[in-house]
Amino acid sequence: MPFAPLKNDTFLRACLRQATPYTPLWLMRQAGRYLPEYRATRAKAGSFMGLATDVDFATEVTLQPLERYALDAAILFSDILTVPDAMGLGLSFAEGEGPRFASPVRDEAAVGQLAVPDLEKLRYVFDAVTSIRRALDGRVPLIGFSGSPWTLACYMVEGRGSDDYRLVKSMLYGRPDLMHRMLAVNADAVAAYLNAQIEAGAQAVMVFDSWGGVLADGAFQEFSLAYIARVLSQLKREHEGAVIPRIVFTKGGGPWLEQMAGLDCDVLGVDWTVNLGRARQLVGGSKALQGNLDPNVLFAPPERIDEQVRSVLASFGAPHTGPGAGPTHVFNLGHGISQHTPPEHVQVLVEAVHRHSARKVLA
Repeated sequence: MPFAPLKNDTFLRACLRQATPYTPLWLMRQAGRYLPEYRATRAKAGSFMGLATDVDFATEVTLQPLERYALDAAILFSDILTVPDAMGLGLSFAEGEGPRFASPVRDEAAVGQLAVPDLEKLRYVFDAVTSIRRALDGRVPLIGFSGSPWTLACYMVEGRGSDDYRLVKSMLYGRPDLMHRMLAVNADAVAAYLNAQIEAGAQAVMVFDSWGGVLADGAFQEFSLAYIARVLSQLKREHEGAVIPRIVFTKGGGPWLEQMAGLDCDVLGVDWTVNLGRARQLVGGSKALQGNLDPNVLFAPPERIDEQVRSVLASFGAPHTGPGAGPTHVFNLGHGISQHTPPEHVQVLVEAVHRHSARKVLA
């Protein structure tokens, strides 16, 4: 057996809608700039890409939050833009400016050159997955991830983050044929990328559709949801005898939850605009739910954090107990944790989730 047996499978059980003794918890962007030890390691690495492409550094920062907090899952330290970078778009991170591509994809010729990249260009990611899995020594499961085809396309066309998505939406509406071509390549690349992470040791995989919510109704279904489905249709369901849960998170995806329930995944993540009880009514018969505390709650005093945790847990209601499968909940933020978050407030959050959810199960 190449990896140590798993000691805490609470997260995986909840993903598969099985009963757990408490609500498991992990945080989007849990390894990040809010932790002083992360900032120290990044300084040693010299840059974000220096951190992400070095197996030892990526392993170190992935484990840092687990040394502080009793989290129920680790998530690979990487970036959603590694796939288009491997396509030759030239990813860089300027201090204080976020990601940027040297060669954005804005015309027919550029779209025509796109292809699923040679996965060997992403070997550093897969080596990091294996290294992290070994370093975890069975403590908690490891989540692998990718950006969604649409979210990748936003960065690929805009060349960087955007406030209005003018360039990518101009292509979407003006040349939908080009957008469909790009999304098809992206979907096949994401599927191959996630499957390689599974083979390297990831025990669950997540698709981050960070910008799906900027699309109009109709456009979301055609240009985001359909290509997430294309990714999921190609993913491994099992690896080495273990089921690999698949998680999909669309920020701003609340209006389309009922349609997202048809996706071939195990978990749907929701942001803080979604009422968990309503979401449970819509999708709880087929999907676990993940979310959905507003990250800014973590700037409030400890007693308010505790109060908001109880509110989220109450919104979902009592999780499934007993044999078989039923509605379950993975506690998370509704988006990534802010770099300005006080680390001690995360400790309050973790303790509150475990304490209050255990009481709910016992009740």
